[in-house]
Amino acid sequence: MSPSKSTAQAVSTESTASLTSSPAVAAVPDVDDGDGIDLRIGAAARALRKAAGLGLKELAERTGLSSGMISQIERGLSTPSLRSLRLLSVALDVPISHFFEEPREARRPSFVVRAAERRLLRLSPSGVVKHLISPDGPAVIEMYELELAPGGTSGYNFQSHHGEKAGYVLEGQLRLALGDDVQVLERGDAFRFPSVLPHMFSNPSTTVLARIIWINASIKG
Repeated sequence: MSPSKSTAQAVSTESTASLTSSPAVAAVPDVDDGDGIDLRIGAAARALRKAAGLGLKELAERTGLSSGMISQIERGLSTPSLRSLRLLSVALDVPISHFFEEPREARRPSFVVRAAERRLLRLSPSGVVKHLISPDGPAVIEMYELELAPGGTSGYNFQSHHGEKAGYVLEGQLRLALGDDVQVLERGDAFRFPSVLPHMFSNPSTTVLARIIWINASIKG
């Protein structure tokens, strides 16, 4: 979801305001063409929707996103936020890693992931880069290294779904909003919470990249 559309849909609560007051997102170094990334994500979303036999309106009802927004994402005209991709992945019953880039080196079936085999998800307008650091395939646990550029954010609306989340701040700061509770975590701090709790996050720094180990544990509702 583009920043302009996200801002228009901002949640008017005190905790939301503190998140949306983050500095403008700094550019994320990205050697890939942004339009190409959007087209790849859109094509994957469209293929999954059609394989599930869903129309745009039906998928919109399942995700809470508008039909127009889903159509723009599928055509590569809009970069989805991390929240929008999570909503799509839950509605289409696939892990969010389904939307990640293929690794630069072939990734053999294994219980180990080498650094050069990592798959990435770059959402440059949101200031987010996610590295998948757990092996491919169906699993209860997904593990990521999350990079947040200064001002980078998961989106401007809360998200909630079944499961649990946990993480550890490697570098920088993480502003984590869990309902009305907003905490700023520093290097060495950790967290865990049920994903049904409305949540969103951002990097409050104006200059420093944040790096977080992020863990999702899936629980079917």
